[in-house]
Amino acid sequence: MPAGAGPSAVLRTLAGVIAKVEPLTPARALRGPFDYLLTGSLEDVDVGSMLVVPFGRRRLLGVVVDLAEESDVPPERLVEPLAALEADVPEPLVRLGLWVAREYVSTPARGLALVLPPGTGTGATRPVRPKRALRAAMTSAGAAALAGRDPTGESPAMRSGRGPSAARGPRLGPRQRAALAAVASGPLGAATVARRAGCDHSTLRSLERRGLIRLERVTEAARRPRLDGVGAATGAVALTPAQRAALRAIESRLVAPPARPLLLHGVTGSGKTEVYLRAVAAALRRGRSAIVLVPEIALTPQTAGRFVDRLGDAVAVMHSRLTRRERYDEWWRMRRGEARVCVGPRSAIFAPFSDLGLIVVDEEHDGSYKQEGDPRYDARTVAERRAATEGALLLAGSATPRPESMLRYERMELPGRVDGRRLPPVEIVGMAGESGPVHDRTREALDEVRRRGDKAVVLLNRRGWSNFLSCRGCGRVRGCSNCDVTLVLHRSAGEMACHHCGHRESIPRICGNCGSVSLARHGAGTEQLERELEAIVAPAPVFRLDSDVAAAAGVAAVLRRFDSAPSGVLVGTQMVAKGHDFPAVTLGVVLDADATLRFPDFRAEERTFALVAQLAGRSGRGERGGRVVVQALDPGARALRHAAAHDAAGFLAEELARRQALSYPPFGHLVRIVCSSTDPAPDLVAAEAVRARILAAGVPVLGPAPLFRRQGRHRSQLVVRSRERATAIAAVRHAVEAVASDRAHGAATFAVDVDPQ
Repeated sequence: MPAGAGPSAVLRTLAGVIAKVEPLTPARALRGPFDYLLTGSLEDVDVGSMLVVPFGRRRLLGVVVDLAEESDVPPERLVEPLAALEADVPEPLVRLGLWVAREYVSTPARGLALVLPPGTGTGATRPVRPKRALRAAMTSAGAAALAGRDPTGESPAMRSGRGPSAARGPRLGPRQRAALAAVASGPLGAATVARRAGCDHSTLRSLERRGLIRLERVTEAARRPRLDGVGAATGAVALTPAQRAALRAIESRLVAPPARPLLLHGVTGSGKTEVYLRAVAAALRRGRSAIVLVPEIALTPQTAGRFVDRLGDAVAVMHSRLTRRERYDEWWRMRRGEARVCVGPRSAIFAPFSDLGLIVVDEEHDGSYKQEGDPRYDARTVAERRAATEGALLLAGSATPRPESMLRYERMELPGRVDGRRLPPVEIVGMAGESGPVHDRTREALDEVRRRGDKAVVLLNRRGWSNFLSCRGCGRVRGCSNCDVTLVLHRSAGEMACHHCGHRESIPRICGNCGSVSLARHGAGTEQLERELEAIVAPAPVFRLDSDVAAAAGVAAVLRRFDSAPSGVLVGTQMVAKGHDFPAVTLGVVLDADATLRFPDFRAEERTFALVAQLAGRSGRGERGGRVVVQALDPGARALRHAAAHDAAGFLAEELARRQALSYPPFGHLVRIVCSSTDPAPDLVAAEAVRARILAAGVPVLGPAPLFRRQGRHRSQLVVRSRERATAIAAVRHAVEAVASDRAHGAATFAVDVDPQ
């Protein structure tokens, strides 16, 4: 058994140093770290080292989180690690991983898994290692055999003078000879040799035994991710006065980072990316590394392409769509100092730099910086913590900043576009009484785009063909068998799909309840809108971009086709509004713009404002200018009025006043606890137990309240709202850990979301 339980007396271990190790196991009830004895070859182990340790009857990977000279476990019960691995993590990152675990009420193992080399996580027994390929190289004997000489260098004629027995040199079969010929010009991978010679590895092993070739294991060269930038800028450009002022402020703070992060508040097209590029270059000149966070994987190649164009191989890319080998190689390039800049979405905040000087958070308003799985961290908050603890400067940027950032960050302004053009005018049209998805004013604007051969971007934040099907006879709505939600019709795939659990089934021809063949389709998604737009702008092409298309064709491929087309329309979900720069776009359209306002969420107005303002920023970046049409049921909504006026400051001032009155973030803090179970009772019982413990700690809590069934699990929710963040998080952590450890609640699982989005 690993050390961890025993007499409370503190005993000094004279035989070696104590390593306090967190095993990488996901069990919430586990209470680490555990003590292991370091002796002999393991005395060089330090904080951040990875060890293979005995844990009961298992072997687990563990991370050293501290070193000590004392243990409260008797020396005879201390055991030694089995091995130390090559991979290690900078100590500040170990501290950051443990902080994430505490702050977001997760386990140490899950927090540490965020900072470890790719492929090393909870439950792992070994980390991913560089792939070692088998390489074949010819020996001198092999060269002689291929030339028809024996290994002594004698020719066939010389051998023939000494009789038949001497004339027998190394006999080669056709495949053996072909294999030798393949490596005659130099070493090759064994797989390549076998393919070219039409043989298998047994042929190569036979040649090795005869001394004609040499087989050796070599580490494959690092594989660099392929960058598919769309509209990537090339080379530096002249700065505007506002850009120069912002850059001077940033460079001065790189010397001595301020207590407050910096917020670069710039309208769309104001050149924030150019400021980021020069700020990163300034950090590199000072011998420091930099992290650049982008909100979506889809934007990573475009942004990374711009940084690579300017900074070359110093840039590494990290995101989940890379292969495991690519992620591993990029991680090690950063760990060894070969790459000094990391570009990627939220997980890039854990890049293994030990000399971090700058963190850039682009489009800092975007909700995708919040992780959905445990631990449910917010990369923006983690960036603040890492910058503060490692003496780095945090620079966030957006045209539509969060209220939290406007209140707490030091603000710099980029009030105009770099080309001096005005932001496009925005027209809001009401949809009350309209029967179709496209308003007449929108049709007119799209027809003008078609006639002029321009481009347009149309946003509808709902994918699929129709929202749901219902029976006209009995009224039954087609729902998901695993979740208490309706199924969405995807016509091109010929199926109904659940957007929560992924359940799919064929489109019904009759009602399963009453047998009626009269089925009604309700609502419209991007798939149906694509067909509608094709009729409006024909013969101009229409390109759809949503998660369905992205999964099949890839985001970059769709954007490249739209960018290279002489004219056309790009239609899709919020993917089309994020950071793309297409100068030929003269029209932006937002359909059902106030749909998010109908959600029971205090951030609904913030999201609506950001979505409309960001889409408006895609229009009018070229010489022809542009315009924006916004369709809404309530054209007078506050968020829409401010977005139409490009008035971020006015909207945020009103939003901060509203939140202060209601004690919502940033003036208060929220923690959400969801208890779930396969049966309908245990989730509610567990939620009541958690609630009682939180109340006993003197922290107010709302609920439990039922949530809709999801992925076959019944769910109950609690919400803690408090002005004291640390107190609320501690109360929730202690309550959840206590209830999760109680066998009476073994049928329930727990998900904690600090700062839920």
